[in-house]
This record gives sequence, C-alpha cells and structure tokens, in this order.
Amino acid sequence: MITRRSPEQVFEVHLDVFSGPFDLLLGLIAKHRLDITEVALATVTDEFIAHIRAQQASDNGWDLDQTTEFLLVASTLLDLKASRLLPQRGPEDDEDLALIEARDLLFARLLQYRAFKDIARTFGERLGSAGRMSPRQAGLEPRLAALLPELVMTVTPEQLAMIAARALTPQPVPTVGLDHLHAPAVSVREQAGLIGARLRRDRVCSFRSLVADADSTPVIVARFLALLELFRDAQIAFDQVEALGDLTVRWTGADEGEIDVGDEFDEDLTPAGADQRTDTDRSQDDT
Repeated sequence: MITRRSPEQVFEVHLDVFSGPFDLLLGLIAKHRLDITEVALATVTDEFIAHIRAQQASDNGWDLDQTTEFLLVASTLLDLKASRLLPQRGPEDDEDLALIEARDLLFARLLQYRAFKDIARTFGERLGSAGRMSPRQAGLEPRLAALLPELVMTVTPEQLAMIAARALTPQPVPTVGLDHLHAPAVSVREQAGLIGARLRRDRVCSFRSLVADADSTPVIVARFLALLELFRDAQIAFDQVEALGDLTVRWTGADEGEIDVGDEFDEDLTPAGADQRTDTDRSQDDT
C-alpha cells in the first residue's frame, strides 16, 4: 500500500476481471497475477472521476494528492498496456520490454512520487518549527566584559587621512613593457675601435676586463664579435693557459692608423639608401 487513507476516501474499481480497492489492483498487476491488457482503463478513469465528484459533494472535499497519484499510475498503466498491445518488430522489442517490466516500472514511479511527498512534508515541518525560533538576546556577562583590553588609539587623524588617501588613489593600469623587444642595436665596428684603442695602450688585456664596463648583454656580444674580426685580420692574438680559463688578448697590429673591421655584422644598422662603401673604396673612386 503506497498510500493510506480513511475508508470513505479509498477508491474502488468494478471491472469484469476485478472488483475492489484500486491499490489492490495495482498489486495484482505488479505481481503478474492480472494481465494489464484485460483491464479496461477507460472504465477505471470514469469510476475515478465519479469518485472525485462524490468527494466534492461531501463535506470533506476532494483529495488533490489522490488525484495526482491516480494520474501518475494511470499514465504508467496506459504506457504498459500500449507496449503490450503494439505488435513487436523483432528481438529488440523483447529486450526493451524486459527492461521495463510492469512491476519495476510501476513501483519505481510510485516510490519516487512518495519520496517527493515525504521530503516536502519534512520541509514543511522544519519551516514551521524554525518560524517559532528566535535568537537569544543577551549581552556579555560583566565578568567576561572586564577581561576585554582597553582600546588604545595610537593613530592620529592626520595619519588616518593619509592612509585613506593612499587607499583611494586610483592604481595605474598594469602594462607589459616592450622596451626589451626594441633594444638599440650595437655596432661591432664601433666596439672594435674601442677595444683596439685600449689594446694599443695596454698591449695585453683579459677578455673579462675588456667587457667589465659593458652595460648590457648586446654590448658584450658585440665586443666578442669585434675581437673575432680583429683576430681574423691578424691584429690581435689569444692566449688561454687552461681550458675554460681566462682569455688573454694581445695586440699584434700596427700602433698607428685607423682600426677597421668588416661590416658583416653591421649591415642591418645601415639606413636604406645610404652609402655602404668603405673608406678605401671611396678613396679609389676619388683617384
């Protein structure tokens, strides 16, 4: 029995194959003791409508929950009866029908409806009991209030104003710097002139000392390339006592004259349309 009601509210059906309470009819169908195809659902529906009208005419009135339950059960029975009466097309129909047996489907839907009713009743009871509750209005006990430390304000109004002004000042919009993407190019030819002048003066220097005053990585790279150009022109020599040790650079070129290296690494620094000839080429053209 999914629901329990007073005797005057129990719905009974009178069919050719069964007469008695509707709940008992459902139990017989669920236990396969009565074939659903033998139950005239139209007659059951007419008798239920008559039952509801009789309740409306009485002093107690009609039960909405009973009507809802009947609609759920009647739709389930109609679905089962339709699946039994429709012709089967093949083995797939037998398998699908086995998965939705009358007993399992009927009880599952009724128990689901009962679960919704129970939780709704629980919510109603808790709302009713919580509505009668009120928080305890009580102050702090004197013996506990005496334990509170005395508030000592050490911040002046001027300091509070400064803090508020700093907190309310709009913060700058965060941006991503792009300066490192557009670093100025370094001329290898210029660095070769600086290194050559220093080697002419000191004669011998370590590579570490030659790049000690470099302010960026591109300058260090440019000076290293300048040393390679000077070495290719036989103007300097390298000495290294041990592997990965300090590199010593000695000046072996002329003590006078202009220090010039190739423009292989400075081609990208020459503006478009500029004269890319060396001084030697210009003197030859003048001759």
